Amino acid sequence: MLSRARRRIPAGLPRYTPPRPRAVLRRCLSSDSKPPAPLPGGSGPAPYLNDSYASHTMFTIDFFKRFIKFTAIGCFMLAFTTATAFEGAHMYVENVGLAPEKDDETKKWEWDLEAEKWTGSPKGGTDSALGFSGSHAVRSAWMVLHWGTGTNTSVVASKAFSGREGQGATLAPIQASLEYAQEFLRIALEIAEQANTKGKLHPMTLTALLTRRADVLERMGTRNALDEARAEYERVWANLGGKGVQAARIALKLGDLNRRLGDTEDALFWWARSVQLAQGRDNATLPDVPPSVPETIPSSPLAQRTLVSVLVSMSAFYATTGQLRQAQAFEESSLNLLRSLPSPQNFDSASPPQALHHLYILHRSSILSIHHAEVLYALRTKPATSIEWLSRAAESSERVALSLSGLPPIHPDAPKSKIPHPPSSETPLVSAYTKSQSMHGPAKALLRDSRRTAAEAWNLIGVLTEGSGSPDAHTKALECYERALGWAGVGRDRAGGIGEPGEGTLESDWKVFWSNYVRARDAVREREQK
Repeated sequence: MLSRARRRIPAGLPRYTPPRPRAVLRRCLSSDSKPPAPLPGGSGPAPYLNDSYASHTMFTIDFFKRFIKFTAIGCFMLAFTTATAFEGAHMYVENVGLAPEKDDETKKWEWDLEAEKWTGSPKGGTDSALGFSGSHAVRSAWMVLHWGTGTNTSVVASKAFSGREGQGATLAPIQASLEYAQEFLRIALEIAEQANTKGKLHPMTLTALLTRRADVLERMGTRNALDEARAEYERVWANLGGKGVQAARIALKLGDLNRRLGDTEDALFWWARSVQLAQGRDNATLPDVPPSVPETIPSSPLAQRTLVSVLVSMSAFYATTGQLRQAQAFEESSLNLLRSLPSPQNFDSASPPQALHHLYILHRSSILSIHHAEVLYALRTKPATSIEWLSRAAESSERVALSLSGLPPIHPDAPKSKIPHPPSSETPLVSAYTKSQSMHGPAKALLRDSRRTAAEAWNLIGVLTEGSGSPDAHTKALECYERALGWAGVGRDRAGGIGEPGEGTLESDWKVFWSNYVRARDAVREREQK
């Protein structure tokens, strides 16, 4: 209670009084008061100004100055990075993609002569006489053919070619990479022709570029593109002078193109020229038309591959034009000639270039066997004879595909099966061919063709077996159709991959294989239910 009582201050103690603020200005209380003296220098108090508008304006100007500065720096860095990446990719193609073949074993089997030629110089790279634009056009064509066009993998409506003058072109669907490649090569050819008139171009550069563009046009497949490709190959033939194995390959190309265009007589003439040059004979004399099968095979590996390709083209020509007796005799002579060519017993013990050469010959012989089986069936021979030839073709094609993929002939999941499951279509090449500058392209094409040949052979075996009328005909035919689908389609272990064609399989072929498989499967199920 005492602590809460209010304390009283004694009256005798002085109290604290806070000081009063002094007035800044005082009034003059009397007329005698004098006004204050003016400030020295005649300066008075500055008036109060609100500078918010000025500060906002300066801030905005400073912001845009910094924005423009950093934007310019960013654009410069982006342009520098893009230019560096662009030129870096071109330098990679110049020094790696267009590098010459250095392996002596590959040169021994002449795969370097069959590889794509983008320049006339043996040192590789592009011709310096093409200049900046021409060299970049050549390398750009190489990029779109080997790397594609990015995300756009569909076809584009492109202006194709018509006739030898390129007049009257029409719109046709063309694969994007092929269209861009031929356009880049067209630009490079224009620059090369200008440089050639000045005498600065390598003698073989123009020929190499013409060959590359003709190859691209041939792959387009349209009538107009084939016409233009034939004209380009004829220019190449003229530049080569009609001499050597390279001229034999150009004659083979011209024969195939004329056949596709319906010019039968020209096709036979060019095939005869190719056989003549592959045999090493002089081009001064006119060849025998139609050509006959040579009695001996040439010693040059490239000449051997060229001759075998001519034999396959001639066999297909006779078979598809109704000349069945001529086709039978021609195919029997061709197969006898190929049997005389020695081949290694085991491809694993041979060098990769040697193995690839003999695998190429073996695959072409399997195509001839399929042709021969079809011709014999058309001539009303026993189906068992055709099945025998088709079985040889299937076995040879499978051996080629498995050797290129580095896989065993018997699948480990079905070691006791007489018809083991084939590898998936996505199985890559062995590294010896993938890393090779000259053999990668031919090996990849050979793997694709061997898969298609094996699928075709097994499908035909299934058709003949199904029509034999034996009690287990549908069961055996179903196994053959499954085998054909395995070679033509994607792997069954891939999600959603059942019933889809694999890479390199034509949609029309796949529909035939699939319909045959479904028919045989339904027949087997119906029989089992009974």
